Amino acid sequence: MGFSLLPREYQFFDLFDKMADASVDAARLFKEFAVQGTFDEAANEKMRGIEHLCDDITHEIINKLNRTFITPFDREDIYALAHRFDSVVDIIHAITKRMLLYNLDGNVNEDLIRFAELIEKAMGFLALAIKGVRNLKNAKLITEACIEINRLENLGDLLRDEVIGKLFDNSFEPLYIIKWKDIFQDAERTLDQCEDVANVIESIMVKQA
Repeated sequence: MGFSLLPREYQFFDLFDKMADASVDAARLFKEFAVQGTFDEAANEKMRGIEHLCDDITHEIINKLNRTFITPFDREDIYALAHRFDSVVDIIHAITKRMLLYNLDGNVNEDLIRFAELIEKAMGFLALAIKGVRNLKNAKLITEACIEINRLENLGDLLRDEVIGKLFDNSFEPLYIIKWKDIFQDAERTLDQCEDVANVIESIMVKQA
């Protein structure tokens, strides 16, 4: 990278760190809901609060992007990272809300817990990777975190196929199948989105090398 006398705007990193912390909170809360089988209005309101916080951070990042001449890395990467990261929490909130709409509150589903555990782990590594982007010396740590996210996404694919197959193999009521198929597909989509964010981070690291 060439040396520049112009100052860079590093508040972007602080905002991404803040979003990472909120996203980890969302994943932990989702696992808590899954373990307890609690997806009532109060649970939905808690998740909605985190989702709104991430929306606000995303808007702040975009507004800052529009006002900043020199950015820490490419503008399109900042935009993509903000929106794709925000989408992860959007999906977690959508699952929480759908559990309520489908009247699945009070259901402890072991397969949903398994998904929640994968999501919590993936979000933890995603937060680690995003916070590492602040310092190029963290390249090895970031790469290892992104590899782990990819591994967890692959496990999510396998889990999705397993649990949906189980739904159709056990002669459940059609409405039950429809509800849980939607939930499991959204849970796997959360892991897909984590991998998409990791891909953006890896692209940033390649450009900054």
